[in-house]
Amino acid sequence: MDSLINALLDGNGADSIVHTQRLLHAGVSVERIVIEGIEEAMTRLDEKCTVSQFNLLEIMLVGRSVTNVMNYLYPGGSLPAGSKGTVALAALEGDIHDMGKNILKMVLMGKGYRVVDCGKDCPIQKLVDVAEKESPLAVGISGLVTSIVPLVQRVRESLRDRGLGQVKVMAGGAALKQSSAERLHVDYLAETAFDGANYLDRISQEAQSHEQHGTCHGSGSFWPAG
Repeated sequence: MDSLINALLDGNGADSIVHTQRLLHAGVSVERIVIEGIEEAMTRLDEKCTVSQFNLLEIMLVGRSVTNVMNYLYPGGSLPAGSKGTVALAALEGDIHDMGKNILKMVLMGKGYRVVDCGKDCPIQKLVDVAEKESPLAVGISGLVTSIVPLVQRVRESLRDRGLGQVKVMAGGAALKQSSAERLHVDYLAETAFDGANYLDRISQEAQSHEQHGTCHGSGSFWPAG
């Protein structure tokens, strides 16, 4: 497993696939590879990439390797057994930058989430339609231009109008981090992709706990600065 972890942290996609194949051939389960290999690699990367020493290139390289392995283990984007949940991501209409969204996507996939990517320049209507279809744990909005702030402020209300008030709303990115969760009308405004992923872990655990106790309810911030 260490060979896979090291290959992932080196951003070596080809070697990561080779080590994954060897583990599978040796009888190691997909679940173990995800938990003890991929998630462990992401945890170590999280420890290195604090807000003060954020290495964008390193995260992108590791993220691509993780994505390659996840696609190999789960062809067609099938939902892994025991998945932490589904998250819908978007850069809203007027924002054609999607680097932050893509980094968060890589991090979430590495941590065991199913991600539905709504793309960049995404209308609110499309995001809400996807939320209605996919029943995500949360929707995540990436923003690198301040012009989308009024749109971000409408997302939670748009979800509630469709009867999706239980879906959490997250926001992140350079432009949005200049504001606050309260002003943006979102549930969480995160500093980094890992901060957003950790928030999702918390609400995922809460949701699973509620389900185990026979209750289903919810209410309702993420990623690099540039």
